[in-house]
Amino acid sequence: MSKVIVIGGGAAGMMAALKAAENGHDVTLLEKNEKLGKKLFITGKGRCNVTNASDMETIMSQIVTNPRFLYSAFSDCSNTDVMELIENGGCPLKIERGQRVFPESDKSSDIISCFSRLLKKAGVEIILNKEVTHIITEEGRAVGVSLSDGKKISADAIVLATGGLSYASTGSTGDGHRMARELGHTVTPCFPALVPVNTKEDWCRTLQGLSLKNVTFTVKDGKKKLYEDFGEMLFTHFGISGPLVLSASSKIVKKLDKNPLSAFIDLKPALTEEQLDARLLRDFSQEKNKQFKNALNGLFPARLAEQIVILSGINPDKEVNAITKEERAHLVSLTKNLPLTILSVRSYNEAIITQGGVKVQEVQPKTMESKLVQGLYFAGELLDIDALTGGYNLQLAWSTGSLVGDSIVSVSYTHLRAH
Repeated sequence: MSKVIVIGGGAAGMMAALKAAENGHDVTLLEKNEKLGKKLFITGKGRCNVTNASDMETIMSQIVTNPRFLYSAFSDCSNTDVMELIENGGCPLKIERGQRVFPESDKSSDIISCFSRLLKKAGVEIILNKEVTHIITEEGRAVGVSLSDGKKISADAIVLATGGLSYASTGSTGDGHRMARELGHTVTPCFPALVPVNTKEDWCRTLQGLSLKNVTFTVKDGKKKLYEDFGEMLFTHFGISGPLVLSASSKIVKKLDKNPLSAFIDLKPALTEEQLDARLLRDFSQEKNKQFKNALNGLFPARLAEQIVILSGINPDKEVNAITKEERAHLVSLTKNLPLTILSVRSYNEAIITQGGVKVQEVQPKTMESKLVQGLYFAGELLDIDALTGGYNLQLAWSTGSLVGDSIVSVSYTHLRAH
């Protein structure tokens, strides 16, 4: 039996502690907050999108950064393994649109309660309100931790699972990155990801609160397409948000360091330009004397219709039977390619995850053990791995945490005495 310390009581830390304990280790879970799973509590708007029920090939396709590094982790713990564990732990699950998995109760607290029960049953010692400041090493091996109150605790293996930088109020303040750097690890540049974006155009702000469904959102850097997908988005007081925009942010955030990017909304992706033109002709012909400013409400929500009229440059008082073929072509183009300029992403306070982290080339992919420090393991968002929205990032946390817990071997190198 080895003495294992897990630093961080989020998804990855809880899973690592649980698996290590089930494998016969003496496990202590240290969490600096007053409760476990503080960030987990707010995920999925408080409902906790625990994973995604798609096949693993689909899940792999949703990994943005370093997908190959995760082969062993996914092999050790798949989405079905996670779902089975949680349901056997007394928390029924349900599958919603996009194969997103939630607790039947729609309460993230039920997921946290489930893991709390499982950890207690497995014999994990949970110590709350304990902040780790440093990892102690001897002769290239992790042997213990120093706490903020000056105490030291010895260990044979240490799991660093402190999360990234997003939602600092939940405890994700970069402590793990700092500790990893102190031990010689490289931390790649970090960015807020799965985050709303700021746009240049003021008209977005006038549409604040308007949600668009069934649109195609595209982002380009010059002629190069960086992102394109179909779904929902939302106008805000600073720009745009919603599922499409959050996923896009993960694909574009590193490019925004250099220059603004061009974005386009296809408001009617089900129609070709020819079909849309025919639709406009039909609508206009039915009410020939109608003013243009009142002619688009059948095509768009009222507030958006008003904005499209302004952006089109067509005289709003013009009767639709007087609109020229060229003006109609411009309106079609605007509808199929409504242009926006993305200036920047919002801060870590609004980011669901952090992009960047401990360099995976310095971590053993088959065990999650550090290549630089024996007995030191990494799990979760702390690593330079991330995915799109839909439950995929929590799956990364569960899988890497599980692999750590299954990989720690029984050794006893403890030189440090707790005091």
